[in-house]
Amino acid sequence: MSAVQVNNERQSIVERKQTASDSSSVLGNRTSAAEVEKGAPQEDVEEYREHSSTSYERFRPFILLGLALLIFGWWVSSIVLPATRHRWIVQTFWAWTFILIIAFRFIPNSVVSKPVAAVWGPLVARPFGRLPRGAKLGLGWLALLSIVFGSAFGFPLPQGTTYGDRAISVLGLFVFQFSFWLTSHKRSQIPWQTVIVGLFFQQAIALFVLKTDAGFQIFKWIAFLASDFLEESHVGAIFFFDEDTVVNKQWFFVTVLSAIVFFIAFVQMLYYLGVMQWIIRNFAWFFFKTMNVSGAEAVIAAASPFIGQGESACLVRPYVEVMTDSEIHLAMTSGFSTIAGSVLLAYISLGVPAQNLITSSVMSIPASMATSKLRYPETEEPVTRGRVIIDRGEPGPDAPANTLHAFSQGAIFGLVVAGLVLANVLTILSLVAAINGLLTWIGKGFGIHALTLQLILGYIFYPLTFFLGVPRGEIIRVSRLLATKLVANEFSAYLSLQAIMSSDDPLSYRAWIITQYALCGFANLGSLGIQVGVLSAMAPSKAKIISRIALSAMICGFVTTMQTAGIAGMLI
Repeated sequence: MSAVQVNNERQSIVERKQTASDSSSVLGNRTSAAEVEKGAPQEDVEEYREHSSTSYERFRPFILLGLALLIFGWWVSSIVLPATRHRWIVQTFWAWTFILIIAFRFIPNSVVSKPVAAVWGPLVARPFGRLPRGAKLGLGWLALLSIVFGSAFGFPLPQGTTYGDRAISVLGLFVFQFSFWLTSHKRSQIPWQTVIVGLFFQQAIALFVLKTDAGFQIFKWIAFLASDFLEESHVGAIFFFDEDTVVNKQWFFVTVLSAIVFFIAFVQMLYYLGVMQWIIRNFAWFFFKTMNVSGAEAVIAAASPFIGQGESACLVRPYVEVMTDSEIHLAMTSGFSTIAGSVLLAYISLGVPAQNLITSSVMSIPASMATSKLRYPETEEPVTRGRVIIDRGEPGPDAPANTLHAFSQGAIFGLVVAGLVLANVLTILSLVAAINGLLTWIGKGFGIHALTLQLILGYIFYPLTFFLGVPRGEIIRVSRLLATKLVANEFSAYLSLQAIMSSDDPLSYRAWIITQYALCGFANLGSLGIQVGVLSAMAPSKAKIISRIALSAMICGFVTTMQTAGIAGMLI
């Protein structure tokens, strides 16, 4: 079958799957409950639509104006009041971001786009566009190398770190990328623009957060907001258990799983309101424009840190069955290299700073795209090339009738996800313990009394850990934690890290920070099964391809988080 026939077949499948509504309009009018009721008269539906639209348009300017004034007053308080002056940077950023979003509901985009285009076009776009492709790539590599070496050697050294440690982290970045290039599925098709821009963004985000006060304060505020919000689930948990169990004992079964259920229910409610689609669509649009990836790839990668692996693919559900092999590989890689917001509280409760977790996940979004395209370049023509589309779901009998119904449905789905987390953690940890018991029994026959899977993989991962810039005397301990993450999961690895930091011989500050970043991802054997199952269920015709490339995607996701940790090592 020719490439044209394949693309025609893909397009026909998409057209059959495409809903009647325009999926690209994220914040358009929602389907009302009356429409999904069986047998609802068409005249009543049209009348309901017209009345809702008229009422909204009538009061919309006043609602948005009042909201803008409230946000403006919130910003003024950060400058005037001494109690809030310490957080003026964060409040200024968010206040004016939302004020501008509201303002551009009434101001034409051309007010900003025309002056920008008048400057950007003749001074940047046209001169750069006239350059040959080799010169463009050369400038891109120069910018990337400048930010890498400038980050590593342009800042003073903190206590306990040497320039040699930072040099090893820089060397590790090149070793990881060279390894992916060497094992690339098709080196001649590598999209170097995507690779260079992705690595540049990863480095720039780390530089902004770790070396600027504004970046650190913004991400710290986001982390505080996220952890404080997830802690609200404790109120519900206390109702079923008691305050001492929830607040002081911090049982995983109680605190973590309750946070997962609450977070997923809240996200489902935001989906019903159209908020999540708007956030993810604009986030995806940025990567789509800057990194030249398909719309489906941009949406899935942008959504992974918010809603996690597998679920992010649901946003482009009609297109999963016609995604190319490279798109599927990137979708899985982005899931393996980030964490979901629903498990953020679990890691925070284990002593990991929230800003490090959020920074690591955000850094891994562009890095996962770069790594995946380096390992598995695009050789076909994606259906969603040139557009960002988010599936809003088809209306039907099971569609939520209102916000409360959506929240309730999300709670039920959250209970299923919490059950999957519980089952996977319990069974995988038990399986690893059984394997370790067998290995220990075999090892005693050779005079080895502590032979475990973590010990074996720890020595295998020793070179990998070395290239992160971990101090020499702590490499083996950190590499065992990486082995625990891959074989079991990141929960178990963070538990082991917590035990080490509470012991009489804790890790150094440098090793502790690098390890936090290195463990922040879903790349483990349990997640491998989850991703294969979820994607295969959405695209049965792609099940063989998904299973074939899943291991490659997991390795890419695992190394992406290692690369993020190495970049953190350059800056501390």
